Formats: sequence, C-alpha cells, structure tokens
Amino acid sequence: MAEISNSREPASLMEQDEAVARDEADYQPLYRIERPVYDEAFISSHLLNRKDNSTTLGQRLAQQFQCSSKRAKAAAFTFLPILTWLPAYPVKQYLFSDVVSGLSTGVVQLPQGLAYAMLAAVPPVYGLYSSFYPVLLYTFFGTSRHISVGTFAVISLMIGAVVVREAPDSMFYLLPTNGSNASTVLDVEARDARRVQVAVVLTTLVGIIQLALGLLRFGFVAIYLTEPLVRGFTTAAAVHVVVSQLKYLLGVKTQRFSGPLSAIYSVTAVLSDITSTNVPTVILGLVCIVFLYVAKDLNERFKKKLPIPIPGEIIVVIVSTGVSYGLSLSEDYKVQVVGKIPTGLLPPAAPEFSLLPSLVTDSFAVAIVGFSMGISLAKTFALKHGYSVDGNQELIALGLCNFISSFFQTFAITCSMSRSLVQESTGGKTQIAGLLASLMVLLVVVAIGFVFQPLPQTALAAIIMVNLLGMFKQFRDIPALWRTSKIELAIWLVAFVASVLLGLDYGLLVAISFAILSVIYRTQSPKSAILGHIPGTGLYCDVDEYEEAAEYEGIKIFYSNASVYFVNSDLYVSALKQKTGVDPEALQAAWKTQKKVMKKAKSNNNPSLKLCGTKKQQEVSHEVLSYEAVAEGHRNGQLGDSGSASHSEEAVFLEPAVSAVHSIILDWTPCSFIDSVGAKAIKQVIKEYAAVDVQVVLAGCSRSLLCELDTLQFFSGVVSTSMVFPTTHDAVLRCLRSNPRISAAPTNEAAQPQHSTEGSSGDLTRKADLGARSAKP
Repeated sequence: MAEISNSREPASLMEQDEAVARDEADYQPLYRIERPVYDEAFISSHLLNRKDNSTTLGQRLAQQFQCSSKRAKAAAFTFLPILTWLPAYPVKQYLFSDVVSGLSTGVVQLPQGLAYAMLAAVPPVYGLYSSFYPVLLYTFFGTSRHISVGTFAVISLMIGAVVVREAPDSMFYLLPTNGSNASTVLDVEARDARRVQVAVVLTTLVGIIQLALGLLRFGFVAIYLTEPLVRGFTTAAAVHVVVSQLKYLLGVKTQRFSGPLSAIYSVTAVLSDITSTNVPTVILGLVCIVFLYVAKDLNERFKKKLPIPIPGEIIVVIVSTGVSYGLSLSEDYKVQVVGKIPTGLLPPAAPEFSLLPSLVTDSFAVAIVGFSMGISLAKTFALKHGYSVDGNQELIALGLCNFISSFFQTFAITCSMSRSLVQESTGGKTQIAGLLASLMVLLVVVAIGFVFQPLPQTALAAIIMVNLLGMFKQFRDIPALWRTSKIELAIWLVAFVASVLLGLDYGLLVAISFAILSVIYRTQSPKSAILGHIPGTGLYCDVDEYEEAAEYEGIKIFYSNASVYFVNSDLYVSALKQKTGVDPEALQAAWKTQKKVMKKAKSNNNPSLKLCGTKKQQEVSHEVLSYEAVAEGHRNGQLGDSGSASHSEEAVFLEPAVSAVHSIILDWTPCSFIDSVGAKAIKQVIKEYAAVDVQVVLAGCSRSLLCELDTLQFFSGVVSTSMVFPTTHDAVLRCLRSNPRISAAPTNEAAQPQHSTEGSSGDLTRKADLGARSAKP
C-alpha cells in the first residue's frame, strides 16, 4: 500500500502542476487605476518637476571636446573597426571558412571586375584595379563582416553615362595622316585615357562627399531612398545595362549614348545596324548565357548540398579565352576581345581636378546611391547574423575606399549583391574573406593579366546580363505593391519609368522628388474620424468603423492621424468642422438672425410671433413659440413646445443659435510636432467655438509637443493648460462634469460608457463622481 501511495503522489503533483500551468495560461493580467481626472495644469504643478539640466555653451563644448584615454580608445575602435574583432579572431573556427569564402568570392570578382569596367566605359584592367584597392581598404574601415565591396553594375553604368557625356567619341576623330580622302579615324587610346581621367576625378569627388557626410553624421540620408524607390531604380538600371550590352552580344559597332532617352537611342542604333551582326560573336555569347543561367540555377537549387557554388563566371572566362586564343577569333572571325592588359600596378597619380566643376551633381547621385546599396545589404546580413553596423562609419569607409583608391586609377565602388551572397553563403565570417579575394585579383594583375587579353567581350556581356536576373525579378513587386500600398507602387513605377526614359541621374532626382511629394500628400490627406467609447474600457475607436463605439451626447472626439503644420492646418480645421458637424460661423450667423427677429417682434409688441428653426448639421431642432418662452424653454439646445398656438400666429423659420454639441475633444495622440501656423490655426478655432458656447480641449499630447506649444506661446488668452488632458478619457470625464447643459447618457443605450470602469489587459479604470461632489483634481 505504501508503494501504491508513493506512486500516486508524483502523479498527483504532476496534475496539480498542470492545473497551475493551465490557470496561468488562462490568466489575463488586470490594469486598474483609480485617480482623479488630470489636466496639464495639475500635472505640471503637482506631479512633474523638470530636471535642472542647464549648462552653458562653454561647458557643453568643453564636455564635447575633452580628451581622455577612454574616449581616444573608443574613437580608434570606431574609426578602425578591425581593431574590435581581429585581436580576438578565432583562427581554428573561422580561418578555414574565410579562406574558402575568399577564394570563391575572388573567382567571381575577377570576371565581374573585367565586365563592369565595360559598363564604366574604361579599359577592363581598371575594373581589376577597382576590385583590389577598395576591398583592401574596406577590410580595415568597414563595419560589415559579410558584404563584398568592389565594382557593381548600377554604379558602373552611372559612371559610364558621365564618362561618355564628358568624353564622347566625337571628340577623338582624327584625319588620316597621309592626307588621303579616307574617312576620319577614332583615336581609341586618347579617348580611353580621357575617359579614365573623368572616371577617376568623379571617384575622387564621390569619396570626398561620402567622407564628409560620414564625419558630419549624415548616415541617415539613405532613408530618403525608400525601398520601392531603390528597387524601381535598380530595375531601370538593369534595363540600361542590358541595352548597353546588346552591341557586345551581337558584335555590332555603335556609339554609346547618354542622357535622356539614351536607352531608346541605343536600341534604335543596334536595330538599325542589325544586318552587320557577327554570327560567331552571337553564338559564343548565347552559349555563355545558357551555361551561366544553368550554373546559377543549379547553385540555387542545391545550395545546401554543394560545398561551394559552381564558379560559372570564371569557367566562362577561362573556356572562352582558350577558345578565342585557339581559334584566333579576333583575327579570323572579327570577334571583339578585351585587348591589351598591362602587367603590374600603376603608380599613384593626382586626379585631373580641372574636371571637378562639371561633375559635382553626378558625384552626389553616385555617392548617395552607392551608400544606399551598401548600407541596405550590410544591415540585412547584420540582422541575420546578430551584429550591428554603423551607418556613419560605413559612409566613412566607402568614402576612404573611393578617395584613396582614386589616386591609383580606380572608379567608384559599392557592395555587390551577387558577390556578397557568395561570400556569405560559402561560410565567410569576417572581412578576411574579402581580403583574400582582393589578393587573388592582385595576383592576376601582377602576374597573369596578359592571359585574359584574348577574352571575347561577348563573354563579359553574357556575365553582366545573367548577373542582372535578380534585378529583373523585382518586377514581381508590382502585383504585391498593388495589393498592399498604391502609393509605394506609384513610387516604384515613377522611379522605373523616369530612370529608363530620362537616364539614371535625372531619373533618380525625379524619383526622390516624387517620394517626398508622396509624404506631403499623405500629411495633407490624413485619415480623420469621430471616436466613440468602447463600453467597459478606456478605449476610443472610430464610430463609423466599430459597432461597439458609442458617442457621449454633446461631446465630439475628433481624431486625425497627422501632425498639424503649415501644409495641412487649413485642411485639419475643415475636416474638424465637417466631421463634428459644428460650424461656428454658421452658428454665429444664425444667432445674429435670431436676435434681429426677436428684436423686431419685441419692438412690434407681437408676443404671438412663432419662430421655428431646424438645424441640419447638428441634428437638433428648435421650436420657439413666443419670445417670453425662450428663456424658460431653452435647455441643451432644445426648446419645448408651449402646447397651443393662435391661428393668427406668424411663422418665421430660423437656423438654431445653439449647438447640440457642447464639447469638442481633439485627440492629438498621433501628433508629433506643430509649427506656428498650426498653433495659430488651432487657437483661432478654439476662439471661434468659444464664441458659440462650445468648449474645445486637447488630449493625448506628448511632452515634447507640449514644450513646442509652450515655446509658441500657445497657452495664452482663451487657451490655458487646464484645457489639456493626458488621455482622451480624462478629457471626456471633465467635459461631462463641467458642462452645465450636460446629458450624460450616451447616444447608444446598449453601449453606455461607465465613469467608473474596471477592465482587463489594458482597460483603464477611473472613478469620477458626477454628482454634487467636485471633480477637480
């Protein structure tokens, strides 16, 4: 029996634990508060006391610029993030993964560097330079552990548009030296040298801008490039890239266009010369596209099973170079190839600063777009792997990469999405992987660059086109945005269409302007509503949207989900009058008319004059049987019936002079700021309503908003802090208590709000005596 008893005890305890667990799961936490009704006058004088944080300008400057070993160390770690992780680098855990990732990324970075140099309209070797120096520098200054910086299609295309504009082919045609009547000859070497100068100067200016923005803590500028804008813009850039590569894929020689409608001009030029297509070039290009597409598809399908991705780009480069060299495609079949690749690195040289004035606008566009691409991808990987990136330091890092590298003949860089995904998916842990990738590029430049001289340009065009497949998949955003946000869809479409038709520089400007206008449109057209009380709670919701929401008779609670400032102050006042149905100007006009009629009746000694009035907006009717009955019969905006009237009475119809609404509450919970124009508009509205015996109070103001109102001298004259309440419920209780013509019953009998409520999970409990006892706090 003892054994049976002992065996039952654990079972009984388990049942008790399960019962307790069920009770805890079913338990709803209660939120109960019993306090008097608060207004801002009472809160500021009895509940809250500001801290004395007054310091002089000299003290603040001394504190800002004081030097200590701790601050110096923190500054060094901030400026050189490599110091935070390199001393504690776990060699056994990270080194092998970083080596594999670095080699895989380098294999992709090498052909992309060559290909994207074509987009930048400079010789391919400069793409290799741009794949070495910036990557090396980012290892020391960057805060992201996974992004792969270097050449990128969108930035390269933007640089190419500027380069072609500043150094077009037409500047470099020469007459034949033998004096014959032959056509002019294009001086390719002089053209390329000039274009490199333009690209280098642009890169220098981009670096200066990014560095200055980073030092001034302007890392937030990327927020103006909202995600739909960036995705629409990059999709348009992909269209430009594909169009620019058609001539290399087909082997057609056409000039490169820039500026508005350049995409249309380029397609027209290619199609007009389509009969001169080089067939071997097309065949080789299509074979490379098919192979690269299959390799990418296999990498995507079997990325969990493959130890490293299939290096499709380097395979295409090696095989196509071998085929071109073995079959003499350049000499025998006129296939365009990369050409001369000088061995070794170029010595540092100062940029041609005389070109700066004409490149300022373009450099700002390249700087902002490059930073936006980098920080968005850096934040994505940081969130996935549980660390943080510093936007300002990323600006500084990119600025230093561009500025310092430009002295070694590079063009502007940012992070590449495809290479970053390779670096992260192959197990990269830190920027040691990026460092190894740059060393691979250095090896090619110093030792074996000449090997890639027979590389066909059509193979590089195929690499570029296939790498843009991810950007073209962004067209899937259109149906998704159509279902979720029409305004964001409009931003996407405007960014795409403007960038395709006007070019990337003007298109970006148009897209940013439209995005800012969309924000102004939203603030000018906010959602406004009349709120009602949810029974048994302290919650207030839209009466048109929720059945449970019931209004208090005589009280209108106006809600608008926007701040009040010069752009929307007039619209706010108009919506207030429309939603509440109380127009003080109409009431005052009716009041004056009624006084004139009454004065006329009194002067004519006609006590049987019958005055009848109907109020449409306020939904209340008035019937005045005689002048003497006005004073007695007036109650809550209604006049009682005197019973009978003489057949000789004269009927005069009037608009009522008293509104059924005695209080209006402005719910300013969503209001984050107000300016002087908005404050004046609200103060004027309060005066207008006060003139017709309707009080206006504020509820839900934040402390910062109250400080702004105080600075704007809002609380003066008819407006005082006693008209401001911390919550809407406080304001309702005060209005119910203080108004003499109150009828406390709510408009919905079944949904009668209580002045003493007890609720759960956020219900607010307040008790307010609406009888003889005063409700003053």
